[in-house]
Amino acid sequence: VHAVELTLGQKLNEGKTKQIFELVDEPGLVLVQSKDQITAGNAVRKDQMEGKAAIANKTTSCVFKLLQEAGINTAFKKLHSDTAFIAAHCEMIPIEWVCRRIATGSFLKRNPGVKEGFRFSPLKMEMFFKDDANNDPQWSEEQLLEAKFTLAGLSIGQCEVDVMNRSTVAIFEILEKAWATQNCTLVDMKIEFGVNVRTQEIVLADVIDNDSWRLWPAGDRSQQKDKQVYRDLKEVTPEAMQMVKRNFEWVSERVQLLLEPQASGRVVVLMGSTSDMAHCEKIRKACTSFGIPCILRVTSAHKGPDETLRIKAQYEGDGTPTVFVAVAGRSNGLGPVMSGNTAYPVINCPPITPDWGAQDVWSSLRMPSGLGCSTILSPEAAAQFAAQIFGLTNHVVWCKLRASMLNTWVSLKLADQKLQACTI
Repeated sequence: VHAVELTLGQKLNEGKTKQIFELVDEPGLVLVQSKDQITAGNAVRKDQMEGKAAIANKTTSCVFKLLQEAGINTAFKKLHSDTAFIAAHCEMIPIEWVCRRIATGSFLKRNPGVKEGFRFSPLKMEMFFKDDANNDPQWSEEQLLEAKFTLAGLSIGQCEVDVMNRSTVAIFEILEKAWATQNCTLVDMKIEFGVNVRTQEIVLADVIDNDSWRLWPAGDRSQQKDKQVYRDLKEVTPEAMQMVKRNFEWVSERVQLLLEPQASGRVVVLMGSTSDMAHCEKIRKACTSFGIPCILRVTSAHKGPDETLRIKAQYEGDGTPTVFVAVAGRSNGLGPVMSGNTAYPVINCPPITPDWGAQDVWSSLRMPSGLGCSTILSPEAAAQFAAQIFGLTNHVVWCKLRASMLNTWVSLKLADQKLQACTI
């Protein structure tokens, strides 16, 4: 990466593996500079690992890009150099949020009798207060609420805790889904949140790199690729450190593949006439927001059935998975004719008019036997349903759907909080 010269201001913070500097010419932004240091057990074990800063920086930048493209609110702005990235300046909430899919590590020590490999569904959430002197004690939600933290002018109360809790689960599920494409099990993960000093929003902050999670290729602990390998070393020899470094490099190379969708797909919208164009454009716009190509065609199953079937054959013949959306006002022959003649999914999305809409909709709902097309009246919802179909095989689309669920939940929560503040 070709780094632009930045004027660094004061050092705001220094941790075991990174330093944070303010940027003189970019108020509200900071530089997060990684170090070639690896630590375990609260820095009881500490070593230099040449090249670690670059590996960690590459890993965290890819992970944040993946999350941001999905729609998760993060502090990450852009990669700056091989060993640093630029982020929004945040006041950090001093909690490590830990999310677990499989019981291992410290969970087993704290919960004797639970066997390694116990699977949590739903995910198991834990919180640890960042306090090196006391070895990061586990905290309850009650302790966090009673601590009454105020950061960047935001008081951390029940609403904020709920948002971080929900966000942690969504972030874990998105990364779990992405790693599964590489036949890798995301076992557990720790993340941190900060309050953006300019917007007062809670955002995912800090870093997510190979120190942040356990990764087991093919679900097999003996193949682990994360920092646990370093923690488990009987003694630190140059050979052992080379092995640890190779694992870290493996992760930083693999993590780039997570940004690529595994499968392609497209939505083909068929409209009975161009008078339905505005309705179809809404479908196309919503498809684009999910990153799904959308093609608009005009054809009438009543007036040109041979042409309708020819268009259908064109999109069946090239092997790209396709969802057809039929947009026909009045009597919908388009969706049923398509559905009776293709094995691909067909969604009816009729444009309903105030005069005859209530009667017209039955031509989409009441199908001859043997037809499986669904009917969705909202154009945005029709696109979302198509996205859910593609999300089964395309993790990039699934991640956007998952983040969108989180963001909807958070905006309702914040709207409720705002309303209560006004009425009390």
